Amino acid sequence: MKTVVIIDYGMSNLRSVSKALEHIAEKNWQVVVSADINVISQADKVVFPGQGAIGNCMRLLNQTELFEAIQLALNSRPFLGICLGLQTLLTQSEESGGTTGFGWINGNVRHFDQVLLDSKTNKQPKIPHMGWNQVQHTQIDHPLWKNIDNNERFYFVHSYFVEPIDATIIAGTTCYGDIQFTSAVAKDNVFAVQFHPEKSQNAGLVLLRNFLNW
Repeated sequence: MKTVVIIDYGMSNLRSVSKALEHIAEKNWQVVVSADINVISQADKVVFPGQGAIGNCMRLLNQTELFEAIQLALNSRPFLGICLGLQTLLTQSEESGGTTGFGWINGNVRHFDQVLLDSKTNKQPKIPHMGWNQVQHTQIDHPLWKNIDNNERFYFVHSYFVEPIDATIIAGTTCYGDIQFTSAVAKDNVFAVQFHPEKSQNAGLVLLRNFLNW
């Protein structure tokens, strides 16, 4: 029996993620939600979802051994970051007065308010960016994009976006207003997305299945 662990750090809505994984997992997979570092360290694959403010998230992680457990997982097994689980991987975020992330990806997390404009209407699109939007594949042969059309639509809810310094790790981009932001990254054993695959109907389920098969 193989195990995929969804990290529970006390802030995220984990039920939808676990239900989506349970729906697509074959019988040889066990889906576990856990904050136990021993369970996480023994898992075959790790999912790190997140929502809310990054400052509170990193504070909770640093107060427990979960910070080290996530660092270990990032360097040792297939790892899927979702929404805030992507943003925490970068060096620094503008949110919460400036927050230091894991630094696994060199770059920053920025607020849409500083850059967002739609030149067609000369107005700022709504923040947060909420709803369905297209994702353009930039690593077109990545296994997690298997059977997912380029420019497929996924569900987003976020006010901040990531800016990796190394463009080669960008796996997907999305347009909102006049900007094209990074909506997926892939590096070694890690794949992380700004959108919510667990809320993205069939395309999201295909991505989660691809992760289990990766």
